[in-house]
Formats: sequence, C-alpha cells, structure tokens
Amino acid sequence: MTPLLDAVPFARTLGIEFTSVTQTSAVAVLPDDSRLHNHVGGPHAGALFSLAETASGAIVLAAFGHVLDRAVPLAVRASIAYSKLARGTVTATATLATPADAVVAELETGHRPEFDVLIGITNAEGQETARMTVTWTLRPM
Repeated sequence: MTPLLDAVPFARTLGIEFTSVTQTSAVAVLPDDSRLHNHVGGPHAGALFSLAETASGAIVLAAFGHVLDRAVPLAVRASIAYSKLARGTVTATATLATPADAVVAELETGHRPEFDVLIGITNAEGQETARMTVTWTLRPM
C-alpha cells in the first residue's frame, strides 16, 4: 500500500507496513521498535492508535479511490479501548462496517456520508490488545 505511505509520511516514520489491503479489509503491522515503547516496554498508546487509524485509512483509499476526484476522505472521530498490554510486533486488522456501494450511493445524493471502520489490534501471539472504531466521511468537493 505504497500510495497511503506516500501520502501519510507519519505512518512511514513509525515503520508501519501492510500485509493485506482490499476494499473491505486491511492488515497493518507495527514492528517492535524500542524507540516507540512506553514506560512499561510495549508500544506507546499513540503508536497503537496511529497503527489502527492507518489501517482504517488504507481501506478508505482502496474502497473509495474511484470517487476521490469529487470527495475528500476525512476521519471524523475515533475511539479506542486498550484491553491488554501489547508487547513485540503488533498487527491491526481493519474492516469496513458499511458496504462501500451504500456509502457511494449516499455521496451521489449530495450528502456527506459517515461510515465506520472497525479495527482489532493483536500482539504477536494473536491475542487482542485493543479495539478501535474510526468514523470517516467523504466530504464532497
């Protein structure tokens, strides 16, 4: 997913890599890097938030790239719940909660659609350490 990493230099700074991106899901990985650790030795909460938000953005570009000549994607709000200390490499798996064609149909009526992307963050053992929802919009130009 080079276009997203080209468009969002901060994601490159964190070392985020994509292992899968489709129009309905994306998997992004944050490598274990001591420069990104918090006071208890795991990835900083801000790094985990950025990983999940970046994964959600990858879906938005994949699902709605064909309408970006007439709409700008913007994150509207996000919520995250940390449930377990993350250690090592972490993975964010994001899924589009609303079918893309329904979002585009709303955009085509002249409205500004809002839609959620749901993200689970897991550690190297596959245990969930956090869950996040990012609400996006497509702002007509």
